[in-house]
Amino acid sequence: MRRNAIGTRENVRVLEDFECGGLRVEILEYERLDGLTNTYMAQQVYFMEKQHIRARQIALYLNNDKVTIEKGAMSYFQGDIQMVSGVTVGNALGRLVRGAVTGEQMAQPEYTGTGLLVLEPSFKHFLVLELANNESIIIDDGMFYCAQGTVRMKAVSQRSFSSAVAGGEGLFQQQLTGPGLIVLESPVPMSEIDIIELNGDTLKVDGNFAVLRSSELQFTVERSAKTLIGSAVSGEGLVNVYRGKGQVWLAPTIKIYKTMSSALAMGMGNTSSMNMNTSRS
Repeated sequence: MRRNAIGTRENVRVLEDFECGGLRVEILEYERLDGLTNTYMAQQVYFMEKQHIRARQIALYLNNDKVTIEKGAMSYFQGDIQMVSGVTVGNALGRLVRGAVTGEQMAQPEYTGTGLLVLEPSFKHFLVLELANNESIIIDDGMFYCAQGTVRMKAVSQRSFSSAVAGGEGLFQQQLTGPGLIVLESPVPMSEIDIIELNGDTLKVDGNFAVLRSSELQFTVERSAKTLIGSAVSGEGLVNVYRGKGQVWLAPTIKIYKTMSSALAMGMGNTSSMNMNTSRS
């Protein structure tokens, strides 16, 4: 029996689909929301749809495979699928201690078997990547949504305390190592992400808008210039620095959306007087 996540719904389409081994991933998109009865909400949704702000959902088709998902992300599943926590009597204490130190969840639900697993809807954007064998990336906090069972996950610490605090990345970040498919929940679409390839050179970024990077890259926080006077003249203060060979995914528009959100929170009608300068000195 071939299952279809769209089912009988007429307002949903498959935006993208990906396949690796026994897992197929579909990104579903609601073309419109027809169930609104509140006129104010209907007005908001009308303008959201004009800006292509639409609800999306992840459908996972398992064929004798396994996936790990973010806690609370499951919507429903059908078929011969079993859910396990990944926590046993033997590893519970270790996971509890590690979670207290790193902020890592003690257990993330794992689903194994054959069938259809559909995750909760979201207005954010989904990024689907296929990691090669031993290919490893470090992702921004809160981006993980789900991963194929062959993907290894762990919390890794920053190499220095200053990088964690001044860089805005946190003391621990999540590392994902292939092979397999991963799904990330992103504040911006792929069309607004610039993939920077480093080949033994250096990238300096003013602000915390790198959503992921290759694990092999060295990350530090440094002055924008060699001297304090130089940093003062440039007006940039501290910058995030990436060195080595690998990729950095930059999303510069994150600054714009954060500025707009702040303006709305303060009741401002426009953002002309707001500063998007994220320089740290």
